Amino acid sequence: MSEYQYYEFLAVDRPLDDAQQAEVRTLSTRARITATSFTNEYHWGDFRGDPRRLVERYYDAHLYLANWGTRRVMFRLPLSLLALDVAEQYCTGEHMAAWTSRDYLILDMTSEDETGEWGEGDEDALSAIVGVRAELAGGDLRPLYLAWLSGYRIWDEDAFEYEDEDELEPPVPPGLGSLSAPQRALADFLRLDPALLTVAAQASPTPPTAKDDASELADWIITLPPKEKDDLLVRAVQDQAAQVRIELLRRFRGTPDLKNARRTVAELLKGLRT
Repeated sequence: MSEYQYYEFLAVDRPLDDAQQAEVRTLSTRARITATSFTNEYHWGDFRGDPRRLVERYYDAHLYLANWGTRRVMFRLPLSLLALDVAEQYCTGEHMAAWTSRDYLILDMTSEDETGEWGEGDEDALSAIVGVRAELAGGDLRPLYLAWLSGYRIWDEDAFEYEDEDELEPPVPPGLGSLSAPQRALADFLRLDPALLTVAAQASPTPPTAKDDASELADWIITLPPKEKDDLLVRAVQDQAAQVRIELLRRFRGTPDLKNARRTVAELLKGLRT
């Protein structure tokens, strides 16, 4: 079987300028590069760049495919929208990783299948998945849980170490039983077993209906310190209006309570056989 690899990067919040596009061009002469995207495929050889470095420096989303069974997706978010200690609760070694670079948090989600299973249209998956980045920025932690759960996607004695059976699941976010379209696309891309997701969703409460009271929001904004409001206005006119809006709404709404009882991996997998 011939080798095939596919690389795609997207700049969501801010396009690359001419100098930045020239910098990434040095990594590939054949790549399709625009101000908001970088795409290339390889039938021999390999990409000269480091995807981690490109996401840290230039891009907000990355998708990688290889015909030997590797699927990988990465996201970059401002640390003000998602903290490292929150993301680390869902990290599982090679399947899910998180780290910081400057003012950003990087999420790295990977699925491996040695059978080399190839899904039709996998190269177009990032356009369907990238919406989870905005959901994470808005405080929705379901994509993190899906990435964690995908590491235990099948019941197989050789799929993980026995000591993993006693590992506790991370905080279970609400709404696992009613995923958004981008979250379903992410679950499919990471090969998450639908039956395992159904078991996990049994402990996931119904998400509250978010409806902000305009007068309460106005009263809350009035209480913000003048200097902080000035800083927010400066950021808004510097092409960060969307990020400022998300930050303010998350602070106004507060942090959801995720104190539900946590199950072990063994208990989750046992639910597949009952």
